[in-house]
Amino acid sequence: MPSPYASLQRTEALARRELLDLTSYDVSLDLACDDATFESVTTIRFRSRAGSTFLDLKPVRVAQVRLDGRPLDVDLLERGRFPLELTEGEHELVVEATMPFRNDGEGLHRSADPADGKSYVYGMSFMDAAPTIFACFDQPDLKAPYTLHVRAPEDWVVIGNAPGTQVERGTWEFEQSQPLSTYFVTLVAGPYHVLRDEHDGIPLGLSARASIAADLDKDADELFTLTRQSFDELHRLFGIRYPFGDYHQAFVPEFNAGAMENPGCVTFRDPLIFTSRVTRGVRITRASTIAHEMAHQWFGNLVTPAWWDDLWLNESFAEYMGNRVTADVTEYTDMWVSDSYARRQWGLTADQGPSSHPVAGNGAVDASAALQDFDGISYAKGCAILRQINATLGDDVFFRGAIDHFERHRFGNATMHDLFESWERAGASDVGMDMAAFTDNWLRTAGPDRIELDRAAGVIRRTPPAGHPADRPHRLRAAVAADDGTWTDHVLEIEAAETPFDAGDRPVLLDPYNDTWALLIPDKLTMDALEGLLPEVEDPLLRAGVWSNVRSALHNAAVDPVDVLDIVVRSLPIEDTEDTPRRTMAWVYGWVIPLQPDPEAAVAQVHGASRAKLAAADPTSEEQLAAFRAAIATAEAGILRTWLSGDQLPDGIPLDVDLRWRILVRLATLGAADLAELDRQLEADPNAVARVRHAGARASLPDAGAKAWAWGCFTGETDLPNYELEAVGLGFWRGGQEKLTGPYVERYFADLPGTVRVRSGWVLADAAEHFFPRTSLTRETLDRAEALVADGDLDLSIRRRLVDQADNLARKLAVLEAYPRP
Repeated sequence: MPSPYASLQRTEALARRELLDLTSYDVSLDLACDDATFESVTTIRFRSRAGSTFLDLKPVRVAQVRLDGRPLDVDLLERGRFPLELTEGEHELVVEATMPFRNDGEGLHRSADPADGKSYVYGMSFMDAAPTIFACFDQPDLKAPYTLHVRAPEDWVVIGNAPGTQVERGTWEFEQSQPLSTYFVTLVAGPYHVLRDEHDGIPLGLSARASIAADLDKDADELFTLTRQSFDELHRLFGIRYPFGDYHQAFVPEFNAGAMENPGCVTFRDPLIFTSRVTRGVRITRASTIAHEMAHQWFGNLVTPAWWDDLWLNESFAEYMGNRVTADVTEYTDMWVSDSYARRQWGLTADQGPSSHPVAGNGAVDASAALQDFDGISYAKGCAILRQINATLGDDVFFRGAIDHFERHRFGNATMHDLFESWERAGASDVGMDMAAFTDNWLRTAGPDRIELDRAAGVIRRTPPAGHPADRPHRLRAAVAADDGTWTDHVLEIEAAETPFDAGDRPVLLDPYNDTWALLIPDKLTMDALEGLLPEVEDPLLRAGVWSNVRSALHNAAVDPVDVLDIVVRSLPIEDTEDTPRRTMAWVYGWVIPLQPDPEAAVAQVHGASRAKLAAADPTSEEQLAAFRAAIATAEAGILRTWLSGDQLPDGIPLDVDLRWRILVRLATLGAADLAELDRQLEADPNAVARVRHAGARASLPDAGAKAWAWGCFTGETDLPNYELEAVGLGFWRGGQEKLTGPYVERYFADLPGTVRVRSGWVLADAAEHFFPRTSLTRETLDRAEALVADGDLDLSIRRRLVDQADNLARKLAVLEAYPRP
């Protein structure tokens, strides 16, 4: 079923770029009309060669379109495109339209804060969304400066890419911006709480909803400090000052990504303003996200990829620089340990899957398909490869090449070849790096090499990915365990299919420190020893490497899940203090427990391990909080009720909003709370966190009515904002509820194609993933998924997520086949 809007094809972008040179955009937005729509007037000035093209426009309705003062037929608009016949010369195009406020985190998103009823707006123009805000030629290589004029309710503050002034109550005028791609254009408007500062001549700002003003105030010193530290280090490394004037960081509600690097006004998801106690893991995530978005001001904003197949020039560089800056100059010196837990497996699982793609030149045919390549390959794998490039080139050549790249393409667009030419000019060949060979093997070839110890043969084997031949050298460390439990590192140069290595009978972990990018599978002797060895491992990066190796082994059916559970119970991985998706405890819940012969008994074992860790942890420590979260996630109703009442809580852990709703979600999943209780809890404290958790708890209820309501959210019968929709999808498929959810397995495949009529972009793909029947571990479900993937009419973004989910299911079935349940 096709999308109601056409996504820009690469061939179309090339043709339009040959035809047009943009001069400027002037955009007037009236946000004070009503809650559903706003008025948008866009004036585009440009030069053109003679020819045909189209304007991107996705309105509720069009009032008029005028080209050089001449009105055009508004009924020509079709599938978000308005055709234009242009003569050679200068042109002015004016479009007056009514546009939709959205609630899916794209376009101009509007939401009401449940805590106080106040409304907030922010712009997210990324990937096909800009035309729902203003008329435009929506592609990254048609840059132009923007001037914004905004009318808003009088009690609102409005912030944009360039500095702005409230010239009269409710009327805001903004300076002309530097040249921007359409996907960077934003504004943030509402009764936001705003804080301001200054550093090194750069005006700084922070903003968040009024209801969490106290939390922003509490975090402001850390946020400003991280920003100052990152600016200083990026200025030192790049030698080019931040070029976009003010630097405002807006924490906005219901934001899909972690953040968006809009020049002058970076937007972040506002759960990064902490309203409950959080772990160091999430603080590191916030710090690295701040540095990541700041690195984008050079890689991505100052110089922008010409097309989405070079998106790694944005994301891989921002990932590498953000992590490096965070580790080197902030208090979070353990950044790379957190990265090993949070990002390594995200990238490796993506790189092993059927939707794997090269880091660079991924062949994205259109913008919608390219959005799906913003994945662990573009972030984690690209970051790992850049670390290798930096290690080979050295800082001097690496950054001289980057500076040359920035200076040659300042405020313009560039390709991978442009960057590599800059590195060549900086001296890459002088330090022995063959950029062409490196590009072919590492950046243009998909998949990871598989590196394993063949103990009997006394060699380490390197196997290139099937279907993607490559000759990749690897320099890595092997950690070898001694009889007394100590580990010794050995540096290895893996340059052939077989590399001699005599490990004797000692356990060996290959590349636990993430020196290279490869799939590492521990051999049986090592895996059998880990249950006893891991509790004594004190090196945090080595511990992270152990868990990464174990996760890779289970993902590839190379270890019995029963043995993995033994390792988990003996060494519950709460040192990875976060339990959000991609982290280690989330993997325990989503992979290890469901693959056990008796998942219910496995839950009890993990609960026992978490209670033991809880008892041993120091009060108020990170490990105590992580252990308590694990205990809640695996507890039975009786103790949950005790904790909810405030009794028997661990010393140093108050029952805040986050923990209260974790308990309520678990009670709902067990059928020990009903909708009436959930409603009362939400009414007692109607904040944004509670509203999302309430939606997830309702969907988790083992009740036919709750499941029917949740399914209506998936099909669009019930319209929910993006965060709540995600929570509903994740809550719907709960282990132990298969009899209740069984009929919905076939409904998923029947209803999924039609969701393109009710949502688009990010949320369309996310819903396809979150509502996938992940608890139905059957060959029939896999067959049904593969049959739908083969449907040529299926939306590309839906197909991509379905392919990935089917691969996860196939791998779980492979584990069950290799290690049958009794």
